[in-house]
Amino acid sequence: MEPAAVNERKSTALPRTIPLFPLNAVLFPEGPLKLRIFEARYVDMIGRCMREGTTFGVAMILEGVEAGGEASTVRIGTSARIVDFERLQDGLLGITALGEDTFRIESMSRQSDGLNIAHVQWLPRETTTAVPEDSAYLVRLLQHALPQLAPVYDFTPIRYEDATWVGSRLVEILPLPLEEKQLCLELQDPLKRLEHLRMRVKVEAIEQEEDLQ
Repeated sequence: MEPAAVNERKSTALPRTIPLFPLNAVLFPEGPLKLRIFEARYVDMIGRCMREGTTFGVAMILEGVEAGGEASTVRIGTSARIVDFERLQDGLLGITALGEDTFRIESMSRQSDGLNIAHVQWLPRETTTAVPEDSAYLVRLLQHALPQLAPVYDFTPIRYEDATWVGSRLVEILPLPLEEKQLCLELQDPLKRLEHLRMRVKVEAIEQEEDLQ
């Protein structure tokens, strides 16, 4: 299957309400998301999204659980479009989705089947910005790491020259706390995100060096 192109926002108006999937994860635009679907409310949601070609929202859980209960989430999340699916060995539905657009949750409602519906305001896409020279080593780090993560990134277009793309992929693969990943998503500024990552990688390198002494 060909990678889904998500650089350009579709000309049709984005919906003001979307089904919401609270997760212990942070999804970035163009980032991959693999899920096992087993709860009835999400099986129905995924089936509807696949039939209608629509997206669902992903937002990080603040309190509660992913499965079998209620959860409160952060206000900033990302829409996800299903790009592949399979029947897993345990009989469950497995999907691969790709992040598209970020949104701010204005209000939430809950259907009788337990599915959360978010009323959202869509946030502007970040302007394509070149990676500054002082972040070139982050590009090299990503170029080394990303091929080792295939096929997770098979559906993600490669753009090592784009600061938003580089920063987003690094946040995804680095072992950062979820709260820090969410902070990076909410920055909405590719250069500030890279600046944060430069400091983070530098601190990690210093701590590792100290551990070896």
